[in-house]
Order: sequence, then C-alpha cells, then structure tokens
Amino acid sequence: MTEQRYEKTLTANDTGHSGGHQAGIHIPKSQQDLIALLPPLNAGIKNPSVWITAVDEHHVDWQFRYVYYNNSLHDAGGTRDEYRITHMTSYFRAAGARPGDVLIIQGEPGTGTIAIAVRGSGSASEPRRVRLRGWRRVH
Repeated sequence: MTEQRYEKTLTANDTGHSGGHQAGIHIPKSQQDLIALLPPLNAGIKNPSVWITAVDEHHVDWQFRYVYYNNSLHDAGGTRDEYRITHMTSYFRAAGARPGDVLIIQGEPGTGTIAIAVRGSGSASEPRRVRLRGWRRVH
C-alpha cells in the first residue's frame, strides 16, 4: 500500500472558537478510504471506539479517540450513525489552529501509524466563517 493524505478545512466548531461544544471532527461514512486508514471499529457493538496515536510535525505523540457513534443501529429511536475523532482540542490549541486552517491526516493503511499537521490559512484575523467543504483526499 502507499501513503494516503487527507485534508479538512477547519471550522470555528472544530477549533473551539465558536464557544459551542462539538464532539470531535466528523468523518463522513462516504470517506471509506479515510475510514480504512484508521483502525477498524466493530459496528456490532454500540459506540465502539479506540484510542489512536498521531504524531505531529514536531514528533510529539497525541492521543485521540476514534469513535463510531451508532445508536441508530442499537437503540429504538436512535439517530446517530457517524464517525468522529475526539479529544483533539489540546492539539488544536498547541498547533494554534484557527478557522480556515487545514488539518492534514496521513498514513499508510494497516500500519497503525498516523501523522497529523495543521497548516495555517495565513490569516491572523478574528475567527471567521468557513465554507464547509469536508474532507478531501490529496493525491
């Protein structure tokens, strides 16, 4: 396999600049290649999760929780059916992440090794609205 790279433009919710509470970075189910880069989660149990280690560009290890919120599969009236990476707030603060910056996740599927980085948008202005574009694979 070869290394894969994914990018997501960060929103104010992602970086904590909105003042609201969000349960981590959303990974759409349509992003099957990105999901395959991350450890497998057993949909047969409710809300399976695993702690993953990601290494930043300064060779610092960060612990994130990768979770599949799936109560729609297990509870009558359940509505959640989504993947997220949570516990990223400390990393975003340390990286100085702001809305409009780009989160990069890369690695080789099946190796368990994930690298992360935040690239600035070049703007030091106050938090601004970001047009949602979701994840994209970079070739």
